[in-house]
Amino acid sequence: MAREQAKDFNAMLQDPKDMPKVQIITDPVSIAKYGGDRMYFAPPADYDAVMKRIPYGKLTTVGEIRAYFARLHQADFTEPITAGIFVSIAAWASSQRQDHPTPYWRTLKADGELNPKYPGGAEAQKALLEAEGHQVICRGRTHLRYYVKDYRQALEKLAP
Repeated sequence: MAREQAKDFNAMLQDPKDMPKVQIITDPVSIAKYGGDRMYFAPPADYDAVMKRIPYGKLTTVGEIRAYFARLHQADFTEPITAGIFVSIAAWASSQRQDHPTPYWRTLKADGELNPKYPGGAEAQKALLEAEGHQVICRGRTHLRYYVKDYRQALEKLAP
């Protein structure tokens, strides 16, 4: 996302964008990749609500949130592109408001990777996670990527 400071992410968060909805897909490659044809689309505010449920010291991933929504709405999977976008919108919306913060730093990418698209980038997320007792490791030589070590041990169970 470009020019984050000029955008009203809280307005974006409240725009349901004709969601929630379940869409039947017909592309055989996508059906094979995601394990079915019922694709769920969750609105941005739903991602924010789930991210707010993650307690201090616990973690989740975008994939875990997607799986939770799919289970909750009897879909085969939750659409992945909007999921990533809406998680980032929730993070930026939280950084723009004074009340009711969303602990977005507790939501990781796949394999426990930190999200460089969050406010302040991976460095800010790293500091917040370390303040909660998580150990963050760096991988790579030229393109540095950060991961929470043993993140699976701290995953919060998302149940309806």
